Amino acid sequence: MNIQLERSVRPRRSFIFTSGLDPAMFPKALASGADIVCVELEDGVAPKDKVEARSKALSLFDSPQAEDGVERIVRINSLRTGVGLADVTSVIDTDTPPPALMLPKVTCPDEVVWLDDLLTERGHPSRLHVIVETNAALETAYAIAHCSDRIDGLFFGGVDMAAELRCKNAWEPLLYARSRVVHAAASAGIDAIDVPYLDLNDLEGMRREAELAADLGFCGKGAIHPKQIAVLNEVFSPGEAAVAHARRILNAFAEADTGLVVVDGKLIERPVLREMTRLLAVAERVAAQPG
Repeated sequence: MNIQLERSVRPRRSFIFTSGLDPAMFPKALASGADIVCVELEDGVAPKDKVEARSKALSLFDSPQAEDGVERIVRINSLRTGVGLADVTSVIDTDTPPPALMLPKVTCPDEVVWLDDLLTERGHPSRLHVIVETNAALETAYAIAHCSDRIDGLFFGGVDMAAELRCKNAWEPLLYARSRVVHAAASAGIDAIDVPYLDLNDLEGMRREAELAADLGFCGKGAIHPKQIAVLNEVFSPGEAAVAHARRILNAFAEADTGLVVVDGKLIERPVLREMTRLLAVAERVAAQPG
């Protein structure tokens, strides 16, 4: 079977979890405005409910999914646990796998490569998203980002990372860890998505942290409630000025056929072309999304 493994540029400005144990919530999550809906099998599901949640979550994909611009992901359990192995076995056994899988508690590239090999042997095209939330993953983040062509994004898991680093779960103490995740993702040409902001009653605080994350190089951030999504989508959407600037840069290089151009009075070098192309692609996808 020919498996399509090319990475696609798409908006990943926001994501929200929905429990695999309650399939009735899946359509509501899809309609929330989030770019990514992640069906939860890991931390949000009690051990006694894991088997039921797995069955219900995978059954969501028995039928073809709507072309609504929302990315569907299933977060399985750690590949180093029995329940995680059972998740993988069920994915491999089904003829209708989820479009993408999210891998928590990863410690090294070998875990990702192992799953990639299994999916390839089965002929499944499922994409992969990796959460960097352990000290081991932070140390090998660069290698993880480059270990599989199935990987579309690195997610920063701030809560678990703060616990592992023995630091406060706040912006400044986690800045180094966040920066390493952005560096690893950017080096591989994949997206970096930041951890959700946990204070539901502080939308301004969330906006400030989202803006800091965007400045650092993240393309999106998680939400724990639908009311956070609109702010996140706004913060991580390319503005009209940024889109116009990107077009001027691309046009200038196309006309100049050189490695250096001057745009709006500033010297621009050719390596910025990749980011300008990505920015325009995201802007076009955002504009084309339903609603």
